[in-house]
Amino acid sequence: QTMNDKTLGGAILLVATLIFVYYTIWAIFLPFLETSNPLHNLFPSREWAVRIPAFFLVLGMSNVGILLG
Repeated sequence: QTMNDKTLGGAILLVATLIFVYYTIWAIFLPFLETSNPLHNLFPSREWAVRIPAFFLVLGMSNVGILLG
């Protein structure tokens, strides 16, 4: 059987919350820690904190442009 809508919505909300918390720690709080902190090993380099959202923004805007075109 398939999951009901409430369970699926809860799972999507949980994943979105985890991604938000991970990205917030990576992009906002990590620069304030020393580079010797072991927490830095859990995250990619900071340049990807800008590249990944920029890629998804360009991809999304391209999809909107294709849809309207």
